[in-house]
Amino acid sequence: MKVATCNQSPPRALPRHLTLLFALACGVAVANVYFAQPLLVAIADELAIGRAAVGAVVTLTQVGYGLGLILLVPLGDLLERRRLVTAQAVLLALALTVVATAGSAPVLLAGLAGVGLLAVLTQSLVAFASVLAPDGERGRVVGLVTSGVVVGILLARTVAGLLAGLAGWRSVYAFSAVLSLLVAGALRRALPRTLPRPDAAGYRPALRALVRLPLREPVFRRRGLITMLVFASFSTLWSCVALPLSEEPLSMSPAAIGAFGLVGAAGALAAAPAGRLYDRGRGQWTVGLGLGLLALSWLPLALTRQSLWALALGAILLDLAVQAVHVTNQTMVLALDPAAGGRLIGGYMVFYSVGSAVGAIASTAVYAAAGWPGVCLLGAAFSLLALAAWSWTLRPRARSADSSGGAAAPGC
Repeated sequence: MKVATCNQSPPRALPRHLTLLFALACGVAVANVYFAQPLLVAIADELAIGRAAVGAVVTLTQVGYGLGLILLVPLGDLLERRRLVTAQAVLLALALTVVATAGSAPVLLAGLAGVGLLAVLTQSLVAFASVLAPDGERGRVVGLVTSGVVVGILLARTVAGLLAGLAGWRSVYAFSAVLSLLVAGALRRALPRTLPRPDAAGYRPALRALVRLPLREPVFRRRGLITMLVFASFSTLWSCVALPLSEEPLSMSPAAIGAFGLVGAAGALAAAPAGRLYDRGRGQWTVGLGLGLLALSWLPLALTRQSLWALALGAILLDLAVQAVHVTNQTMVLALDPAAGGRLIGGYMVFYSVGSAVGAIASTAVYAAAGWPGVCLLGAAFSLLALAAWSWTLRPRARSADSSGGAAAPGC
C-alpha cells in the first residue's frame, strides 16, 4: 500500500472515484446529526420524554459535534489518517447501534452525544481529501467533497421521515449504523496510508495551537467571521421556516414541510464550481458574489406567506450562495497549511457551529416577537454584516494575505 507523507513531492491528481467516495462518506456521516429533528415526537412518546425536555435530543447531538471538532478532528494531524477515519466510522456505527436499541432516555441521550462526537468524521475526511489533493486542484476536490456534505444534510430529514414511517424511528439509526460499517470498509480498502507530519508536537500542543489560530492567523480569523455570519443567515431560514409553513394560510403537514426542504439540494451545485473558481484565482470575488446573492435571497423569502414559488426561489438562491462562500473560505483556510488540515478544519468549523446555533436561537425568538417579516430582516442583517466583513478583506494588506490563487503555504 502506498504511503503518503508531507516530505514527498506534491501529490498527483486525486482519482475521481476517491473524490466521490469522500463525498459519499461525508454525506453518510453528517446526516446523523440531523436525523433526530423529524423524529422528536415519536422518540418522546416511546421513551416517555416530556415535551419540554425533548429538545435535549437535538442539543446533545450538537454539543457532541462541537466537542468532536475540537477534540477529534485535530488528531488527523498526529495519526495515520486512513486508520483514524476507519476507526471513527466503526465507532460511529457502534454509537448508532446504542441509539437504535436504547431502552431508556438516559441511554438514548448518551448514544446521541456519542453520535454527534463521532459524526465529525465528516471534517476529518475533508481534511484528508485536502491533503491528498495537489495545490492546483484543492479547490475542486474540496468543492466536490463538500457537495456530499450538503446533500447529506438536506436528505437526512427526508430519509428519516420515510424510514420512520415504514419501520419506526429506530430503523433510521439501525440503517445508518449498517451504512457506517460499509463506509468504514470502503475507506479501509480504497484510501492510501499517510504518515503524520514529522514536526507534529503532540495532542496538547495541537489543541493549544487550535485555540490560538484566530489570534495568529488573520486569514483564518477573517474567513471564520464571514462563515459564522453566513451560517447564522442559513440557520435563520432552515431553523424557522417550518413555523410559517405550518400556520394559516399555508397549513402544510410536517411531511410536506420536510419534503419542501429538498429544494435546498440545489446548493450542492455551487460547491464544485466555487472550488474550480478558487483554483483559477477567483476565490475572493466568488465570496463577494455569493454574499451579495445571499442578501438578495431574503427578498423573495419575505414573500413566503404569499407564494411557495417565492420561498423556493429564495431557498435556492440562499443555498447556492452559502455553499459557494463556504467552499471558498474553507479552501482558503486549508491552504494555510494543508498538512495541518485537521487542526485548521476543526477550528474553522467551530465558527460554523456558533453561527448555526446563533441563527437557530435568534430566529425562533424573533419569530415569536415580530413574525416572519422580522425573521427575514434578521437573516438579511446577518447577510449584510457578512458582506461588510468581506469588504474589509479588500484592503491592500488583507487582500494580499487572503490571495486565493490556490497557492498554499508549505505543508511541512
